[in-house]
Amino acid sequence: MTTTPADLAACPTRGERADPLTILAAQARNRVPELIPVRHARMAATPFTFYRGAAAVMADDLSRTPDTGIITQLCGDAHLSNLGLFFSPERRMVFDLNDFDETHIGPFEWDVKRLAASFAIAGRDNGFDDTTNRKIAKTVAKAYRRTIRRSVSMTTLECWYAGIDVESMFADLGDRLDTSMTERTQKALRKARHRNSAQALAKLCEIDPDGNAHIRSEPPLLVPLTERFTDEDAAVVEERVRERVDSYRATLPLHVQTLLAQFSLVDIAFKVVGVGSVGTRAWIVLMMGRNLEDPLFLQVKEAQRSVLADHVPSSGFDNQGQRVVEGQRLLQAASDLFLGWSTGLDENGDRRDFYVRQLRDGKGSVVVEALGPDAMKLYARLCGMALGQAHARTSTRFDIARYLSETAGFADAMAEFSISYADLNDADHVQMTAAINRGELSVHDLAAEGKS
Repeated sequence: MTTTPADLAACPTRGERADPLTILAAQARNRVPELIPVRHARMAATPFTFYRGAAAVMADDLSRTPDTGIITQLCGDAHLSNLGLFFSPERRMVFDLNDFDETHIGPFEWDVKRLAASFAIAGRDNGFDDTTNRKIAKTVAKAYRRTIRRSVSMTTLECWYAGIDVESMFADLGDRLDTSMTERTQKALRKARHRNSAQALAKLCEIDPDGNAHIRSEPPLLVPLTERFTDEDAAVVEERVRERVDSYRATLPLHVQTLLAQFSLVDIAFKVVGVGSVGTRAWIVLMMGRNLEDPLFLQVKEAQRSVLADHVPSSGFDNQGQRVVEGQRLLQAASDLFLGWSTGLDENGDRRDFYVRQLRDGKGSVVVEALGPDAMKLYARLCGMALGQAHARTSTRFDIARYLSETAGFADAMAEFSISYADLNDADHVQMTAAINRGELSVHDLAAEGKS
């Protein structure tokens, strides 16, 4: 039976769904306990930051709605802040999906719903009315549909190599960007182009009198290994991180292994990242080549089970780090040269899976709060196109395109769902802030701490 647009627009009511705070509490059980209050504080800031951290809540909600049954590789967390700028291995600045912690197979429209709803929620945060937000969410779906339908007229290799080159993108946009938006965009591009290991060294490290680099201490966001643990425990953890880096090397192509062999591990620190990822174990590793002018920063980030895993068929991967890497390589037009995975034991002897990538390599993202309605609509079109290109890299593009051609009203259904889900998300955010105010959830507000 074909899923109708009315089916796709369906959104569970509060009485039909699991308690969102219960889902988040279950997710927190496998995270670093002292960082959970940081996660609460970040999620509670606005409805949009709550949405960013509540991928598990939405996955559970989506599992309770009708779906098309067309299964493809999903990003799993395709909200608008998980797309952005970065360098390809050929040093071209590209725009694409850039977060794959939740990547998994599932119904194609779940990614579209996650992305479209993020625009409705961010639009409300920016003060847009829901007539505007509905149009912007619809723009996401229309751009996705147009990209997928175009992909079936392309060859397999054309789909595989298709990507959004930033310079070409701005040439296409032309005079649709006003002066202020153009200036902000160029500033973001300049900033992204300078985000690399050398810039990270200047920002994150101190140089001792002997000329050696050490990662600086900025607790609890950035804590060197020797400060986070006692001397004895630090030695054990350092050995295990080194083991993870060594096992990671074997997952790289031989030529990249040869390149990485020219760098030596110098220092290790624990780093707090993101909103949804707060509480997962993440290490940054400073590698050094010939001298201080030849650094390489790697991020070793824990990969837990995807939030989609309980609701869809198995991904087939025993190692969650490999699941992230393989999903990223499939969906991204250009992936990090140093992308790989590893596994190992933590300080308590429990198995942890990790994926590894460069800490910074031209990465940049849009400042959502600075977007007016017209700019948000342009960004929605760009994100919808990028998601469509990601899904078009799989053989499922033919099934998706057939469904979109035969089913009228897809974009309207995505827009309707987005507004309904924004209502749910608003209520969830209120529920979280109320629980914080009652003292049921602890918070650690790092921004307030920095001002005191």
